[in-house]
Amino acid sequence: MNDETKNQPNEKNQAYRVLARKYRPNNFDELIGQEALVTTLSNGINKGRIAQAFMLTGVRGVGKTTTARIIAKALNCIGIDGNCDASVNICGKCDNCVAISEDRHVDVMEMDAASHTGIDDIREIIETVRYLPVTARYKIYILDEVHMLSKNAFNALLKTLEEPPEHVKFIFATTEIRKVPITILSRCQRFDLRRVTIDKLKLHYKNIATKENVTIDDDALDIITIAADGSVRDGLSILDQAIAVDSENITAKQLQNMLGLADRVKIFDLFDKIMAGDHKQALEQLHELYNVGGDPIAIIKDLMDVSYWLTRFILNPELENSQSTPDIERVKGKAMAEKLSLPILSRIWQMLLKGLSEAQIAPNSLQAVEMVIIRLIHTSNLPTPEDIIKKATNIKKPEEGGENQNTPSSDQSITVMQNKNLPKQDIEITVNEIHALDDDCHVNDLDKNTNNLGIIIDFRAMVDLFSQRREGILVKCLMMDVNLISFSQGQVKLRANKNAIKDLCVRMSKLLLNWTDVKWQISLGDEAGDKTLYQQDQMTKQNNIDNAASEPLVKSVRKYFPTVEIIDVIKHENIANQISN
Repeated sequence: MNDETKNQPNEKNQAYRVLARKYRPNNFDELIGQEALVTTLSNGINKGRIAQAFMLTGVRGVGKTTTARIIAKALNCIGIDGNCDASVNICGKCDNCVAISEDRHVDVMEMDAASHTGIDDIREIIETVRYLPVTARYKIYILDEVHMLSKNAFNALLKTLEEPPEHVKFIFATTEIRKVPITILSRCQRFDLRRVTIDKLKLHYKNIATKENVTIDDDALDIITIAADGSVRDGLSILDQAIAVDSENITAKQLQNMLGLADRVKIFDLFDKIMAGDHKQALEQLHELYNVGGDPIAIIKDLMDVSYWLTRFILNPELENSQSTPDIERVKGKAMAEKLSLPILSRIWQMLLKGLSEAQIAPNSLQAVEMVIIRLIHTSNLPTPEDIIKKATNIKKPEEGGENQNTPSSDQSITVMQNKNLPKQDIEITVNEIHALDDDCHVNDLDKNTNNLGIIIDFRAMVDLFSQRREGILVKCLMMDVNLISFSQGQVKLRANKNAIKDLCVRMSKLLLNWTDVKWQISLGDEAGDKTLYQQDQMTKQNNIDNAASEPLVKSVRKYFPTVEIIDVIKHENIANQISN
């Protein structure tokens, strides 16, 4: 072997670089998925409207630090001939561009705020900003994860950040923008870097695989882009790992085994078996996924993805023709969506969401997922409340000359029921909007309490009058703390208990005189009297509940929901029209 051959670098001897660093964008043209940011910065730099500080925020791996370095290059690029001004057309070959790319430029200082959180670190920056740059046009400070700075460090930076020297620019990057003080944000030009879309990520990863001389199928690309969740770096890390497994051909099966993911087709099959109510096949499918390396928690999340996708497909059938829709969602998803409804999918989603939290804290996640699937199977064929009501009512149009026994009349009632095993606030269900008659929630005008001469009809009408006039304390006392002994026009005799208002009679007489121009004599006695109005209302309510329990409609509903109990019966003038509609 001659010396020339011996000294030539070969591919194996070259230092390995991860794909995220090897294919890091070097200019604005290579930056993907951030068109709004590129447009704004390009126009600003070309017009000389360069901010004193930039704030870059977004999730991990979308290019915050990379963008900061590109901005530094654009501001300091001098061109190949060394005479160019700041421009978005970065040459990448001048001394400044090369030094910044290699992270060795003396005037571009990059600091990790997570490990330099104190005020002393910021003081070093403040003391050096007054000095002119050595070789570059601008002295640039890049602070990554700036939200990690202490409160004192932020405060020390305020004045310098507001009025920095003309030769100094600050570029901040953070994933937690809400932790950055508003006083800092107000001094920066903010850019929100978006998650990169699936289409762009897929094309980007495919191009990189081609450059690496690796073939990768579409299903494998789908897995990588979904796992990346909008982060370019996360997807490149997965692709890097997949190339290490097989440097020539990457398949979906390899990625599933590598990441511990369940086969997408088998997830759809599992969801289909759950909806079909097949206990045996569903549990066998679950164990098959588990035995090939599927994580039980990931399986539940995949089932949630299927539920979410089917819901979107029902609401927007045009997704079938979208290029970003994988084949499995397009084919199997469409067939499954045609058999399901939004209420059922919504119920499945809620159960999976609750099951996910259970499985995450369970001692054995596989057992927890099995129980979730069993619950799903048990409820898969249950009708929705709307279907049950429609089936139970079985409303028919009344025939001429006859009366339909199944159609409620205007003076009938709607029965409100709840599951007695669950808290009331969690399970009360209203099928239609139910509004009580004015008679049941106290009258709303004086004419219903008195006649044209101001004569109050009875004691309850008197209490309703106090209610309408917003005398809440008196109403409570008259409803619960007094028993009516006698009532006649101008005279009322009551028996008061220990909780009654002391000056009850005087207050009632005075108010009634002002409202009706009639002097009422209110007195107290020791006779037993009638039950309180509250007790009477409770007895009436219980009688209505007992009568409602024997109605065929209620019996039909309770047949499907044996654990519910009747909590109230509410009158409704238009109940027949409500149910018919």
